Amino acid sequence: MNKNTKIYIAGHNGMVGGAIWRTMESAGFTNLIGRTSKELDLRKQQAVDVFFEKENPKVVIDAAARVGGIVANNENPYTFLMQNLQIQNNLIDASLKNNVQKLIFLGSSCIYPKMAPQPLKEEYLLTGPLEPTNEWYAIAKIAGVKACEAIQKQYGKKFMSLMPTNLYGANDNFDLETSHVLPAMIRKFHDAKNNNNSPVKLWGTGMAKREFLLVDDLAEAVVFSLENDLEESLYNIGTGTDISIKELAEVIQRIVGHTGEIEWDKTKPDGTPRKLMDVSKLKQEGWQSKTDLKEGIEKTYEWFLNHQDDYRTVKI
Repeated sequence: MNKNTKIYIAGHNGMVGGAIWRTMESAGFTNLIGRTSKELDLRKQQAVDVFFEKENPKVVIDAAARVGGIVANNENPYTFLMQNLQIQNNLIDASLKNNVQKLIFLGSSCIYPKMAPQPLKEEYLLTGPLEPTNEWYAIAKIAGVKACEAIQKQYGKKFMSLMPTNLYGANDNFDLETSHVLPAMIRKFHDAKNNNNSPVKLWGTGMAKREFLLVDDLAEAVVFSLENDLEESLYNIGTGTDISIKELAEVIQRIVGHTGEIEWDKTKPDGTPRKLMDVSKLKQEGWQSKTDLKEGIEKTYEWFLNHQDDYRTVKI
């Protein structure tokens, strides 16, 4: 791909979009464009169509989404379903109408059935019921995956989907009401350390297992997917290894330096028992993650410490 190709990164101010922007700049791409949500409301079809007609990007990376953890998904099901449908449908349709050469749609491992065999293979999509605590978000993302697949089938265009596992890293959300498990743990252990190493209460039993990928590694997978001619319409992105929530808590506790107790609230849900991605398909194409979990958490905690004063959701 020509490094001067005009590339629109939707959601470029978020954790994922920001990492993609940084990585692409480092890789020598010189014609990146982005718009804030105030400049362009992706939920509004007419505004998106006008933007595409004016800017005429040749590549689109959809890193824009309404995201949150179990609490946010449970309490705002319609919002998570409808806003994500609006955002992705407008972007995908405008890309098709304006002859975008390549589109990468970013989803989530939650698209796979709750009780699917482990590790999760791409072909397990739509083979069983979803995890109820985030099915609204998952249904929206499944629609995006199938839209890209349909465009490949009907029009022969390179619209493809990358399904990352649980992401974390710089510019993550550390708000305890809306964040995912890893940044929420960093915040809780940090706060507790500063409060005389008070006990930290965590949801569930700690037995559920999860896979975590540093967002910078995902960004490199995106660049790899742009620069290579991949055949399939759907690829998993992850590390291929997982860890129990209990073990994760202990790793984060050590990195943060908290020395108090960990208390497990077993009245709260664990969510899906296990979500490990089968990443063999993209590995066979030549890409694999490179950052181990401990190193990634250390980098993330360092970022957190350096941005406490200006990061809007961190109130310590």
